[in-house]
Amino acid sequence: MFVPFSVMDFLDRATTVYADRIGLVDEPDQVADSWDSLSYGEVGVRARAMAAKLDALGIAPGERVGIVSHNSARLATAFFGVSGFGRVLVPINFRLSPPEVAYIVEHSGCRVLYVDPEISDSLRSVECEHKFVIGDDDDLLLTGVEPAPWEADEAATATINYTSGTTARPKGVQITHRNIWVNATTFAMHAGLTDRDVYLHTLPMFHANGWGMPFAAAGLGIPQIVLRKVDGAEILRRVERHGGTYMCAAPAVVNSVLDAAATWDGPIPGRDRVRLICAGAPPPTKTVVRMEEELGWEFIQIYGLTETSPLLTINRSRAEWDDLSRDERAAKLVRAGAPALGVTLKTDESGEVLARSNVVLEGYWEQPEETERALGDGWFHTGDGGSIGDDGYLTIADRKKDVIITGGENVSSIEVEDAIFSHPEVAEVAVIGVPSDKWGETIKALVVRVPDSQLTEADLIAYCKSKVAGYKSPTSVEFRDELVRTATGKLQKFKLREPYWEGRERQVN
Repeated sequence: MFVPFSVMDFLDRATTVYADRIGLVDEPDQVADSWDSLSYGEVGVRARAMAAKLDALGIAPGERVGIVSHNSARLATAFFGVSGFGRVLVPINFRLSPPEVAYIVEHSGCRVLYVDPEISDSLRSVECEHKFVIGDDDDLLLTGVEPAPWEADEAATATINYTSGTTARPKGVQITHRNIWVNATTFAMHAGLTDRDVYLHTLPMFHANGWGMPFAAAGLGIPQIVLRKVDGAEILRRVERHGGTYMCAAPAVVNSVLDAAATWDGPIPGRDRVRLICAGAPPPTKTVVRMEEELGWEFIQIYGLTETSPLLTINRSRAEWDDLSRDERAAKLVRAGAPALGVTLKTDESGEVLARSNVVLEGYWEQPEETERALGDGWFHTGDGGSIGDDGYLTIADRKKDVIITGGENVSSIEVEDAIFSHPEVAEVAVIGVPSDKWGETIKALVVRVPDSQLTEADLIAYCKSKVAGYKSPTSVEFRDELVRTATGKLQKFKLREPYWEGRERQVN
C-alpha cells in the first residue's frame, strides 16, 4: 500500500488524539490581537478556516501564499491551513528590507500576502494581488465553510523558503511534503520527543519552517509556546511558566540565556529537563560547558541547511561519553554530528561536504541552472568544507560558499558588497565574516575609498543599512589602501579572513 505523505498528517493526528490538549500558546504581546491558548482541536478549526478563505479568493492548489511575520500562532497555523490544503506557503524573513520582500513576492509569484502589523507601514510599497495585514481575522479566516479537499501529493512543493545563498539575489528552496515529513519524524526521533514535552519557539518559524518543529510537535501532541522576540530572561520565564522542555536556537540565543541566568533570582528553570538544539555555527566548547554547569540544560548540536529541511546530522551526548569530563564531552559535541537516519554524507576531492537524503530540496524555484549546479550529479553540494572521522562524525572546517552565518542567519557577502559598492565614495570592497563571541560570526567590510574621500565607518554602515536588512550590514569597516588580488584579478577571501581567525581550528565560529 502506498499512502502519500502530507504535512496535514501531523495536524490530523493532533486533532484526532490530542484535540482537547493545548496546542498553541500565542505570544501575549502580539501587535495583532493574540490568539491566546488554542487546543489542537481549535488549531484544526482555524487551519480549515484559513484554507476556506483561500478557496474564496480563488487560490488554487500549487499557487503561492506569502507571509511576513514574527513568530505567532497565525504563522504556525498557516503551515497547515496553506500547505496542508495544497497551496505553497512562502514564509518570508520579517527582517528583510522592502525591496528584498518585494523581490521574493514577485519571484515566487505570490497571489496572497499576509503582513505582520508591526512592519505593515514599512512594507506598504510591496504589492500583491491580495494583501492583508495580519490581525483582521475576517481577512485571514472564513469560518463556517468547509474547505475544498486536496488529494495529497507528497512530491508537491509545500513551501518555498528563500535563502541568501551565494548570489546577490536569494534563491527559493522548494521543500516538498515528503521532505517535511521525513525531516520532522527523524528529527523527533533523534531528539527523543514525546507527548510529555513542551516546545518553546525561540527559533523564527520562517527559518527553514522552524526546522520542522511545528510539524513534529503537532504530530506528537506537544504544546507549542510562541515567543515573538528573543530575550534571554524571557526564555527563562517561559520555561518556568509553561514547563518548557526543549527549544531550537542559534548560538547567540545560548549566550543570551547564559547572560540572563547570571542575574536570575532563584533556581534556574528547567534544570535537568531542558534540551537546547543548536545550529548555525557551533559555539565554543566553553559555552557548552557553561550550559551544563550553569543551566543544567542538555546541549544538542545539529548541522543542516534550508535546502535539507534542514536536518543532516545530529550530535547528542551518548552513553560512551558518560565518563568523560565536561570539557572532553563538550569538545565532541561541537562537531556537526553523525548522519541522521536516512542521510548519506561524503566529501569530494576538494573537501566539500555532499549529502543524499529524502530531506534534500526538490530544486530552486525558477532557477534551473542553480538546481543543476546543486543536484546535477545526484548529490546535494552543501558548499561547506569538512571532514568525516572514522566514527562517522562530520566536522565543518571552512565555508566554501561565500556565506557568513551571523546569529544563525545566512548572509551573502556578495549581496552586502553590492550594497556598499553602490556608494559613490567606495572604490573597492570585500566583505568577510570575523569571529564574534555573541553572534558566532559578524560582518566586516574591507574598503578602499576613492581619492580624497572623507567617508567614515559610521556613515558607510548607515548607508548599507538603507540598502539591505540591518543584520546584513557590517558591524565594522576597515579602510585600506588596496585589496591584494591574484594575477587574474581575483580576491582570495580565505587570505583576507586568515588574520582574524588565526589560532582557530575552524574558519567558522
